[in-house]
Amino acid sequence: MSGGGRTGGRPALLMDLGGVVVADKLPAAAAKWAARLGITERDVVTAVYAGNDTEVLIGRMSGPQWWSVVRERLGLDEDAVAELRADLAARPVWDQALLDAVAALRGRAATAFVSNAWPDARPQLSEVLPAADEAVLSCEVGFAKPDPRIYTYTLELLGAAPGDALFVDDVPENVAAARALGMAGHVHTDSAGTLAVLETFAARLPRATGS
Repeated sequence: MSGGGRTGGRPALLMDLGGVVVADKLPAAAAKWAARLGITERDVVTAVYAGNDTEVLIGRMSGPQWWSVVRERLGLDEDAVAELRADLAARPVWDQALLDAVAALRGRAATAFVSNAWPDARPQLSEVLPAADEAVLSCEVGFAKPDPRIYTYTLELLGAAPGDALFVDDVPENVAAARALGMAGHVHTDSAGTLAVLETFAARLPRATGS
């Protein structure tokens, strides 16, 4: 498999988490709070996330500091903010089939989860991160997708070249950035489609050592 960029011989998979491996809690939360506050769902999303990619997502601001910004934007009291946070941080629903597909690549390809995440996200992800060799979180490395540095950082961590890597994400802009670096890219829209792409990727890999 080649995305058209430099190749180095070691195949690699870079996989997003939110919206791909874990269901997105935002639509339901935005609908609930829009109805409660008498604003649009887009207003809720903007209040919670606008500007966070240059602050909290890259570790320049802590989670509590960012929630103070959200509280002011929406005019909420502490209890309401806590409820909103709970809605967005409810126990995740993981796509076990995708996790199994990633785990099955162990020994045949280098794998990494690459996620735009707020500080303190790693403990919340602890149950699934072992499915991949590495987990690169934007809040820890200081740059977020689609910044090309998060892709090159991950490739270097895995010892892989762009032309030997597949990137999967549910945001077209993020996939376009990976492709611009020479990686193959897949825009996730549903589990079945992504599983098919991973099966094709796996079929081209050498057998695991010792198999």
